[in-house]
Amino acid sequence: MNPTVIQTLGAVLFALAVIHTFSTKFFEHLAHTQPRHAGLWHLLGEVEVVFGVWALVLMLCMFALSGEQEAIAYLDSRDFTEPMFVFAIMVIAGTRPILQLAGTIVRLVADRLPLPRGMALYFLLLALVPLLGSFITEPAAMTLAALMLRDTLFTQAVSNRLKYVTIGVLFVNVSIGGTLTPFAAPPVLMVAATWNWDIGFMISSFGWKAALAVFINAGAATLLFRQELGHTARTPASEVARAPLPVILVHLMFLVLVVLFAHHPAVFMGLFLFFMGFAAAYERHQDPLILREGLLVAFFLAGLVVLGGLQQWWLQPVLLGMDAHAVFYGATALTAITDNAALTYLGSLVPGLSDEFKVALVAGAVSGGGLTVIANAPNPAGVAILRGKFEDATVHPLGLLLAALPPTLMAVLAFRLL
Repeated sequence: MNPTVIQTLGAVLFALAVIHTFSTKFFEHLAHTQPRHAGLWHLLGEVEVVFGVWALVLMLCMFALSGEQEAIAYLDSRDFTEPMFVFAIMVIAGTRPILQLAGTIVRLVADRLPLPRGMALYFLLLALVPLLGSFITEPAAMTLAALMLRDTLFTQAVSNRLKYVTIGVLFVNVSIGGTLTPFAAPPVLMVAATWNWDIGFMISSFGWKAALAVFINAGAATLLFRQELGHTARTPASEVARAPLPVILVHLMFLVLVVLFAHHPAVFMGLFLFFMGFAAAYERHQDPLILREGLLVAFFLAGLVVLGGLQQWWLQPVLLGMDAHAVFYGATALTAITDNAALTYLGSLVPGLSDEFKVALVAGAVSGGGLTVIANAPNPAGVAILRGKFEDATVHPLGLLLAALPPTLMAVLAFRLL
């Protein structure tokens, strides 16, 4: 490896950004102890802002070292489709009509489970909704599950342990729950067309194993906290004023169309603007749109795209230096410090990989997708929606890591032993 000055600088700034994500609580503490600059410290304490800030530092350095033309050319070479898509799908999936439809489906299934209603609903929010991510995409599933948890269980005083276990299981289950199809999970999407993976291949190689791990993870969390789950059965405030069926169907149409055109930003952003017009026209059937949360998540992912584009020089040799067995565990570990879609994308660039290596790479990438905020593209959406329910309005990265380890281990066992 003979990295250029810019590549070395990019790796250093990426490492600083990762360290920063684990230090957000420190900046929140500074905001309380140094009120004179509280605004700045609060900004640096926003986990969704971290990668955008360090991406700005990178671009300023590129302007200074390489000149305006090269810096702009680098930005133009980046693909920002995923940040734009996640923003659009978060806002649409987080509307009252879509939440009401999802809530109705979940409650109908819950009424048929031989469990107390609170336990049944909690189990389904951690199992059924993540698996739906294989069809409505993982960011949409994360948005639905996080909003429904926020508006039911997390409205009451519950233990900090329950909060972290819930978010840890949710992140892992969303990461692996999108593997029933080749278009819903970002790390699968990056390779499916190149490697000719269709739905049949995904279900036989990944899907059924992932579904089993999802049910075990959700069931274990449900049994562990069964005494605290009664609040999950409460009716959310958004369910009181129900939207009429035609409005729900229009929202569902927009959601489906945005998913179908997820690879074409000119199309799905145009659809999103039409959706905004419809939502404004029928404002009485809407709760406030989660525009702020969606923009913060898009900013986070865009920063990750900018910084991540300079990591190929060291990531790809690391991956290719492993055999099929080692790459599974290597990808699981590396996912914790970089986006899992970036890992699989690097693998897709290499010709002649064995089928065993390809499956191991993707399985490892999705297994580790819940360990940190940056591990999987939908994770920042879950943090943005739920962090207000945590102490100091912060999801501590170490708490998330520890809570996600047991469900991650279950995912590892499912993919390696079955």
